[in-house]
Amino acid sequence: MNGTAIKDNLRWWVLFTVIFGTFLGRLDQTVVNLALPKIIGDFGINVTDAAWISTAYILANAVFVPVWGKLGDTAGRKRIYLIGFIGFTVASGLCAIAWNLTSMLIFRIIQGFAVSADYPTAMAIIAVTFRDMKERAQALGIWSSAFAAASVFGPLIGGPLIDNFNWRAVFFINIPLGIIGLFLALTFIDESVGDKRTVKFDWLGSTTLAASLFGLTLVLDQGQSWGWMSFASIFWYVVTIAFGIAFYFIEVKQDEPVVDLGFFKNGLFVNTLVNNFIVFMGLIGAIFLIPIFAETFLGYNATQTGYLFIPLAVAMMASAPLGGRLVGKIKPSIVIFASTLVAGLGILLLSRIDPRSTVIDLIIPMSIMAFGMGFGMAQRTNLVAVAVKHEEIGEASAVLALVRNIAGAFGTAIFSTLLNTATNMNVLAISAHSFLNGTGEQLTQQFIALIELKAQVAGYATVFEVAAWIIILGSFAAFLIRTPREAAGAGEHIMILD
Repeated sequence: MNGTAIKDNLRWWVLFTVIFGTFLGRLDQTVVNLALPKIIGDFGINVTDAAWISTAYILANAVFVPVWGKLGDTAGRKRIYLIGFIGFTVASGLCAIAWNLTSMLIFRIIQGFAVSADYPTAMAIIAVTFRDMKERAQALGIWSSAFAAASVFGPLIGGPLIDNFNWRAVFFINIPLGIIGLFLALTFIDESVGDKRTVKFDWLGSTTLAASLFGLTLVLDQGQSWGWMSFASIFWYVVTIAFGIAFYFIEVKQDEPVVDLGFFKNGLFVNTLVNNFIVFMGLIGAIFLIPIFAETFLGYNATQTGYLFIPLAVAMMASAPLGGRLVGKIKPSIVIFASTLVAGLGILLLSRIDPRSTVIDLIIPMSIMAFGMGFGMAQRTNLVAVAVKHEEIGEASAVLALVRNIAGAFGTAIFSTLLNTATNMNVLAISAHSFLNGTGEQLTQQFIALIELKAQVAGYATVFEVAAWIIILGSFAAFLIRTPREAAGAGEHIMILD
């Protein structure tokens, strides 16, 4: 094997390494939700308290992504990636031995803080490793599909672990896997920094951004239970806006801001973020509701529900490389439009499910949705990388990760709120046109239960239909993306806008 071949192989080993790390970190965001009922029993807490175990991880993850992205560009991407990976592995072990709710929340915050280093540094590592634009797009597409697939595999992996062992197994499993991931990173990843490396760090901007993101993520996660116009929600709206405004005025005066606001003057960057937001809002929102429907109305257990997502994951991971091969052959805006449209049509088909639905009735629309999303994943991710300078890739990828995280939170919040609203409206509408022929308390209770059942099923149909049309109409925004062309020359590219 000659030197070039060895170098080529190492490049793909780097990709495998960051895919492994990203998958492991994102898997923990979903798999723990399955363990909550067991944790509730062991800790003697209620459902509301247990919800904070997931919320703590989500908050820490979202808040610190921009900080890690900037640190990766300035202090070294491999160094930050390793720090995050070690922190995640140690925190997983601590979560596995947590003895009460307080200890679990502290360890989950540490875990979320550490894992948030992965996404921006991983994307930057791929971007500097794969210099050829077409190859980079394919690599980023494969990596991004693994990020999305981790959300799918959570129920599949978590169910058997919890059923055959206990809830602590979902944390203990991260220790040997984390050691493997650490070995891979030490072996294959080279250190890299941005060309504008600096020892100065924007702590004030980072603090105000973190506070604003904390408020936004918290109210999106808890607003449904609090009430969207409750005092608590309004308080966090104010916190989000106030610190967001403070962040803006701090950043415009910074020489080395934690987030370069100049990114948002770049039409390619902004329009790509908009499409990512729309797609991930639909993906996470749909994935959030499907297990609830399957377990509530179809009688599936956690493990059986997890099996439903295998075709979805396969479709997404198969379509991502196919989409990556179209880089340089078809305009990214066309690929992104088509992929988003197909994903919307898949979600629209989900609006037809009911308690009589079979496995095939669920798998086909889910697979269509996943294929569409995966097909455009390479273009969505790669355009963010090529829209900025090499020294700013970590920073830009942190913004992309942040947008995807917030989109997921929006999707969950909007879908669940819409489901409750649609169900309540359906109860009134069905009740107004229903009549009970007979008397008796038992018959009346059955009558009410049937109305509620029909209202809930119709509510799911409404949610999927509304979500589908949002994504279908949003797909046309892809044409706002002005596509870059790659100029020939030594693996580098020059941006020429159509």
